[in-house]
Amino acid sequence: MTVQPALRYQGHYAGAVSRLASFVIDIVVSAGIFCVALAAISYGAQVITGNLVGWNHSTGVVAGLFAAWELTYFGFSWATNGRTLGMAVFGIRVVRTDGAVLEPRHATVRALVFPFSFLFCGLGFLGILVQREHRALHDLAAGSAVIYAWTVRAPGSGPEA
Repeated sequence: MTVQPALRYQGHYAGAVSRLASFVIDIVVSAGIFCVALAAISYGAQVITGNLVGWNHSTGVVAGLFAAWELTYFGFSWATNGRTLGMAVFGIRVVRTDGAVLEPRHATVRALVFPFSFLFCGLGFLGILVQREHRALHDLAAGSAVIYAWTVRAPGSGPEA
């Protein structure tokens, strides 16, 4: 039995515009899914109990559920596919810094640190604009990079082999 070598992605580092546009798509998609889920839960509870069920936004429960959903949406997408729906639209993918597929533990770290990139007026995203590798705070913490993933190759193959 032969062992297949791990695939490595190659491509240019994704720029700020592609990353921002994919993030906007992801927020719209994930917020839409969240709203539909809340409506479905409300409807199901109404059918079962016969009472109108609403969500009290002033308690912070909905905000907490939304934050948990966002971490799940991004973390699960990065851990399983290396990309979210928005990233797929633009042909970008999260990989390890050596081009290897992002492992679930790195995706989890990336998802947990991701909200901290928004602190201090988005200072954690400054690396996307000034670094050659366009890596944000959450990329540095997880040892990841975002690339335009047009090609995939096995190690030791290609012109440099």
